[in-house]
Amino acid sequence: MSGDNSSVRFWRKQKLGSRDFTLRENRETGEVDAEGEGVSGGDGSIRQGASTEYRTYKRRWFGLAQLTLMNIIVSWDWMTFAPVASHAAEYYDVRESTINWISTAFFLAFVFVFPISITILHRGPKLAFMTAAVLILIGNWIRYAGSTKASGGNIACAMAGEIVIGFAQPFILAAPTRYSDMWFTNRGRVAATALTSLANPFGAAFGQLITPMMVKKSSDVSSMVLYISIISTVCALPAFFLPAKPPTPVGPSAETPKLSLRESVGVLTSSLEIWLILIPFAVYVGFFNSVSSLLNQMLTPYGFSDDEAGIGGAVLIVVGLVASAISSPIIDRTKSFLLTIKILVPLVGISYLIFVWMPETKDIAGPYVVLAILGASSFSLVPVALEFLIELSHPLSPEITSTLAWAGGQLFGAIFIIVSDALVADKKANPPKNMKNALIFQAIVALVVVPLPLCLGLFGRHHKTALRRVRSDEQNRSNTTITTNL
Repeated sequence: MSGDNSSVRFWRKQKLGSRDFTLRENRETGEVDAEGEGVSGGDGSIRQGASTEYRTYKRRWFGLAQLTLMNIIVSWDWMTFAPVASHAAEYYDVRESTINWISTAFFLAFVFVFPISITILHRGPKLAFMTAAVLILIGNWIRYAGSTKASGGNIACAMAGEIVIGFAQPFILAAPTRYSDMWFTNRGRVAATALTSLANPFGAAFGQLITPMMVKKSSDVSSMVLYISIISTVCALPAFFLPAKPPTPVGPSAETPKLSLRESVGVLTSSLEIWLILIPFAVYVGFFNSVSSLLNQMLTPYGFSDDEAGIGGAVLIVVGLVASAISSPIIDRTKSFLLTIKILVPLVGISYLIFVWMPETKDIAGPYVVLAILGASSFSLVPVALEFLIELSHPLSPEITSTLAWAGGQLFGAIFIIVSDALVADKKANPPKNMKNALIFQAIVALVVVPLPLCLGLFGRHHKTALRRVRSDEQNRSNTTITTNL
């Protein structure tokens, strides 16, 4: 069935093989050439040959929906206990700091298995989906095994289950760029990456908003864990029935030979531009994870209720999702990745600075407004940064930079929670156990990394910020036709 008939010019002499070709930029024409062994005649350039027709497939939306669901549920699993930390601590007969360690263990589990997730994603997204589904199922029911009684639970089971779910996260949180690269053209990749990546914080919003409604006293924790386990099971099972890959490549970049994992490490370590994006991305993801986990403890010492703190977390995420839904299609069309990053990064840093003084106003409007701005800027930044990393690193396989970026975010999230927990004021402070010092810490670090992405393209390095994958797809738009099939 013919649909989106955008034309892209791309010639090829024969099917590209990952061992036969390497890519280089033709500085005279601005095109991307493929050179290598096994090519007879010509100059080794993909510019010679017959025109090619590529197809996109409507079935890609099923995989996109499943990836979205799994990112929602794994994040909701993470946010099971944090919004009701005091009730959870009473139920499991531990201190609130132990409940914070459940979130910390979740983040560290990501860091522990992310090299494995890169290897599995390199083989294709479906295997990663199935791996994540199995781990989500096992982890949820281990948690419930230690939470069957209303009178009290086993913290060891809750922690073990959370760690297993944490093992699942990298297989789906890092999958959006790999999936969009395989199934979508460059006119839809940012939006597809945004939908699936931002589903993860949307799940956290569910946890922030719904969990306090489910738990009004400590004995409610048992039923809450059961309900979330059932929902997680329903959301995970469809992963086993998805198609592994499209029948044919959807565009030239989808079949461009990718570098091996070993070669990719060399590229990553030598690219300054990639690190100028990776570092602030990881820091801001880490602070988002920290704020989401500790928002209740940041606000309640100043007289705000659990419900008000939960709504604040939902405001952070829902406003961010709306902003990203508006900005992502625009950026998909304009390809203004670098300009967008240079606008949003300072806005994120300033938002963390202003939030330092919001809890002590004791007026809920202040925190809500700043959280809304922080959410809008942070969520709009996530898909743009992930896609720009792929553009800078092409022809590296997309899962490499995205997994590394998310792993850094999870590692920093764990570190920031530990540091913030250590900076909590004592019971004699005014108000007792406030987190003012932690808020100051996160504002300082957030501002320190702002200059890094602002340096992109400066000092004679503008050519280093070229959109390599877009250029590969859009050279001379007349000789390749992209159509939409079932």
